[in-house]
Amino acid sequence: MPIQIVRKDITKIKCDAIVNAANSSLLGGGGVDGAIHRAAGSKLVAECRTLGGCPTGEARITKGYELPSQYVIHTVGPVWQGGGFGEQKLLISCYWESLCLALKYGCRTVAFPLISSGAYGYPKDQALKVAVDTIGKFLLEHELSVYLTLFGWEICDIRKTLPTAVRILIDDDENSLYPKRL
Repeated sequence: MPIQIVRKDITKIKCDAIVNAANSSLLGGGGVDGAIHRAAGSKLVAECRTLGGCPTGEARITKGYELPSQYVIHTVGPVWQGGGFGEQKLLISCYWESLCLALKYGCRTVAFPLISSGAYGYPKDQALKVAVDTIGKFLLEHELSVYLTLFGWEICDIRKTLPTAVRILIDDDENSLYPKRL
């Protein structure tokens, strides 16, 4: 199955699991992490408290609670420090571990944000390459539908770095909560 790059609010996607770009405490934060916690409701943070956190590059799974997805897979991406501190290997691990958990729990559809590309500072073009390459390799051996969700201005910036063949997979959701670049 192909990777579909979509511009949608990840908290509104109806799929088996969404991936949360979490911090190591798993107790919520800003960006995607905060949005997922707010949309899922207080039971999500209560379950996350029982997990004891998550190291960078690993993943944990919880119920989706008030989200339209059955599960939330929490993964902690690396903070960008210039690229010489194993960031790429850790980011690859985030995607791979999340996909493995999705399979283990019987998921057929999974939606990812562009992990580490917000507050953690990973360059968006490099984060996109890691995401597409890692998910693509996984899909060569496993049947899943994977959505890579981008938001706001990200989609416009990312389009510049994609080859033409990949651009056709981008789905601009006209009903998106995020404004389009004029």
